[in-house]
Amino acid sequence: MPVFLATFGIFILVIFGMSVGYILNKKSIKGSCGGITALGMKKMCDCEEPCDNLKDKVAKGEADASALDRFNKKPQFYEVK
Repeated sequence: MPVFLATFGIFILVIFGMSVGYILNKKSIKGSCGGITALGMKKMCDCEEPCDNLKDKVAKGEADASALDRFNKKPQFYEVK
């Protein structure tokens, strides 16, 4: 039980310290690095060819054929610094 209380106390001190720091700095909370767009990716998956669902939609005319153009580009790799 003493270990639990000590751990709980440390967590409370850390949370209190973070809240005081946030209040004094008056800065808004931000994301870490911009997410997937920071890597230069325009879509969640970097597949080399379109999925069957997209192919079917283009064949039926429900999606524009230009949606398939993004798969014809060479893959690009970005270095994150």
